[in-house]
Amino acid sequence: MIEINAKTAQELRLTEDEFQLITEKLGRTPNFTELCAFSGMWSEHCSYKNSIKWLKTLPRSGGRMLVEAGEENAGLMDIGNNYGVVFKIESHNHPSAIEPFQGAATGVGGIQRDIFTMGARPIASLNSLRFGNIEDAKTQRLLAGVVHGIGHYGNCFGVPTVGGEVYFEECYHTNPLVNAMSVGIVKIGDTVSATALGEGNPVFYVGSATGKDGIGGASFASANITAESTEELPAVQVGDPFQEKKLLEACLEVIQTGAVVGMQDMGAAGIICSTAEMSAKGGVGMHIDLEKVPTRQQNMKAWELLLSESQERMLMVVEKGREAEVLKVFDKWDLSCSEVGHVTTDGILSFYMNGILEAALPAHELVLGGGAPQYDREYSEPEYLKKIAAFNINDIPDIKDDEELLSVARQMIQIPNIASKRWIYTQYDSMVGTGNVGTNQPSDASIVLVKETGKALAITTDCNSKYVFADPFVGAQIAVAEAARNIVCSGGEPIGITNCLNFGNPYQPEVYYQFVQAIKGMGDACRKFNTPVTGGNVSFYNQHPEGAVYPTPTIGMVGIVDDLEDITTIGFTEDSEFIILLGKHVNDIGSSEYIHKLKGIEYSNVPYFDLDEEFRLHQMISKLIKAKVLVSAHDVSEGGVMGTLMESSFVNNIGFKALPFERYDEDKEDGGYEDEKLPDNVDLDMRQDAFWFGESQGRVIVSVKGENLTELLNIRDEMGIRSCLLGFAKNDSSIYINNTNFGTVAEWKTLYNQAIEKKITVH
Repeated sequence: MIEINAKTAQELRLTEDEFQLITEKLGRTPNFTELCAFSGMWSEHCSYKNSIKWLKTLPRSGGRMLVEAGEENAGLMDIGNNYGVVFKIESHNHPSAIEPFQGAATGVGGIQRDIFTMGARPIASLNSLRFGNIEDAKTQRLLAGVVHGIGHYGNCFGVPTVGGEVYFEECYHTNPLVNAMSVGIVKIGDTVSATALGEGNPVFYVGSATGKDGIGGASFASANITAESTEELPAVQVGDPFQEKKLLEACLEVIQTGAVVGMQDMGAAGIICSTAEMSAKGGVGMHIDLEKVPTRQQNMKAWELLLSESQERMLMVVEKGREAEVLKVFDKWDLSCSEVGHVTTDGILSFYMNGILEAALPAHELVLGGGAPQYDREYSEPEYLKKIAAFNINDIPDIKDDEELLSVARQMIQIPNIASKRWIYTQYDSMVGTGNVGTNQPSDASIVLVKETGKALAITTDCNSKYVFADPFVGAQIAVAEAARNIVCSGGEPIGITNCLNFGNPYQPEVYYQFVQAIKGMGDACRKFNTPVTGGNVSFYNQHPEGAVYPTPTIGMVGIVDDLEDITTIGFTEDSEFIILLGKHVNDIGSSEYIHKLKGIEYSNVPYFDLDEEFRLHQMISKLIKAKVLVSAHDVSEGGVMGTLMESSFVNNIGFKALPFERYDEDKEDGGYEDEKLPDNVDLDMRQDAFWFGESQGRVIVSVKGENLTELLNIRDEMGIRSCLLGFAKNDSSIYINNTNFGTVAEWKTLYNQAIEKKITVH
C-alpha cells in the first residue's frame, strides 16, 4: 500500500498546496489512483493553470465562429455554402526531444483526431518546427527523426502536408519545438460535441488497445527537459497511422447513424481526461469498468489504464438501445468497440476494476473551468531587454559597394532560416487528395481546395521568435500580422487563428513576462484583423541549459478564397513587367537574419512595425487582387527585399533588374517608365544593408503589367500606402542589381536549394 501524503503528490508533480486542495475537495485523502488522476488533469498541459487567466483576454468569439474557443476539441468557423472549417494546432515538444520519430508522428496523429472527433474530415496538415544549430550532430538527428515521423504518419494516414515553417536557433538545441496543425471540413449540422449526456447511455471505448506507452505524458509535458528525461520513455506514445485511418473512416461513418451522443479522443491524460471533460461538460458522471478496456499488456493497474496515452483511441457515448448500429460500423472497419460503462447523473466518475471501486472523483473538480486551480503568476521585465535597447544601427558598418553586396547576398540566401526547406518538405506527401493547388505555383499561404463549396482555404503557420524575444508585445503582433499578410497576398480573407504558445518555465518571472506581453500583443492584432482565437495549446517548460527557448507563440491562421480566380502566386512571369515594393521602407536591420547570423549580434531591436499601416496594406493588397491588377505578390520577411526578389524569380526562372536608388527613365537602354505618380519614396541616404536585408514589417513586393500600373497607383494613393519602384522582370533569367550583373536565376536557385542538403550528414 502506497502512503499518500504531500511528498507522494510532489513526486507526481503536484504541489503541497494542490495536495491540500485535493483533500479539501474530496473531503478525504485521495488514494494513489485518484491522486494520479489529479496529477494528469491538473498538469499545465491539461488545466492551463498558469495561463488561463491571460488566455481569457484573447478575442474568442465573433466573426465566422460557430463555437467559442475551448468549447470543443478544435475551432469551428463558417466558410459558407453550408460548410465549416475545423482547425487546431498543438505541440508535441517534449516527446520529440526524447524520441523524435514517435514524438513527432504521434503529434500529427493526435491533432488529426481532434479534427475528426468533431465529425470533420481532415484535408490538410501543417507544422512549425524549431531546432538548434544545423551544424550540430544532435540537431541533425532530431531533425531527421522529426521529419521522418511527420512524413511517416501523415503520408500513411493520407492527409497532405501542405505547408509550415522551420527555424534553426541555438536556444532550441536541448528542447526542439514540434507544433502540428490540422485543418478539416464538415457540413454544418454534422458535427459532434465532446459531451456526455443521458442517464444510462452506454459509454464505448473504440480503437486501439491500451498499453503502457504514454503513461503520464501530460505531466511529462509540464516539466523541464533534463538529463534524466531520457529515462521517461514510457511517456512517449507509439502511433499507428493505418489504424488511425480506419478509425477516421469508422468515426465519420458512425456519426451518420445519428446514434452518437458525444465523442472525444483520448489524447493528453488518456481515459481520465476524456471521461472527466465529457462528463463535466454535460453535468453528468460515469460508471466505468476498467477491466473491460481492451489492453495489449497484461495486469495493467487502474492508474495505468487511466493515464495511458496510447494512440488511436476514442471515447464515445451512444444512445441506449442503438448499440448494435455502432458495433456494426466498427466491426466493418475491424476496430475494437467495447462497452465499458454508462452515464450517471451524480457527477462522479466511478472507476471499478473487477467489481472493486478504484477511484471516485467529481468530474467537475478535475477540469479546466471547474475545480482545477488557476494561478496569477508574478512577472518582471527581463534584464536582457536593456541590451536590446542599447543596440545602435550606427555601430554596424554598412555594405560599402556592389561587390560586398553580392558577397553578402550569397551568404544570406544560404542561411538555413532563409534557404529552401526542400530536403524537409520533399519527404511529405503534399498532393494526396488533389486539393493542394500550390505545388508548382506557390503562394505566400498554402491554398487547399474545398471541392464541395467551389472555394479554397488559405492556410499558414507563422512566428519569428527572434522578434518576440526582442519585444514580446510587438513580436506577437507581427506573428499575427505576417500570417494575415500571407493569406491576403494569396488572395484570401483571414477569418481566424489557432495558436501554439511555446514558452519556458512559467514560474520564472522573466519568462512569464514574455508570455503575458505576447498574449496582449496577439490579442490586439487579432482584434485589428478580425481573426478571433478558436483555440490552441500552451506549452510551457521549454528550456535549454542556459534558460528558456525564445518565446514562440506560433500562429496557425485560416482564410477563405471565395473566388478561385483571386488565387495569387509569388512568382514573376514573362508578362509581369514592373516590380513594386508596397509599404513603408525603414532604415532598420533589427532582429534580421543579416544582423543575427552574419554579424553575430544576439540583441537588437524588433523590426519596424505599425499595426494600422499593416492593416491598410492588407486592405490595399486585397483590393488590388480583386481588381485583377496584380500578377504576383510576395511579402517581405526573412532575408528582406533581396530574399523576396530571389524567391519570386525562382518560381518561373524569370530574372529581374532592380534599381532602387534611381528613377526609371525611358532613355535607359532597357527601357523604363516615367510617371509623376511614381516617386521612389526611398531616402537616397538609406543604408544598403537596411534596404536589401532589413526586415521591417508591412511590406509586399508585387509585379504588375504595364497596362494595370495606373490603377495600382490610384489605389495606392487612395489607401495612403507608400511605394517604391524596384525594377522589372527579365525573360532572359539574368539578375542585375544596381546595374551590376549578379548572375543568373539558376545559379542563385542552386545555392538556395542545396544549402540545407549540404549540411545534412544524418539520413
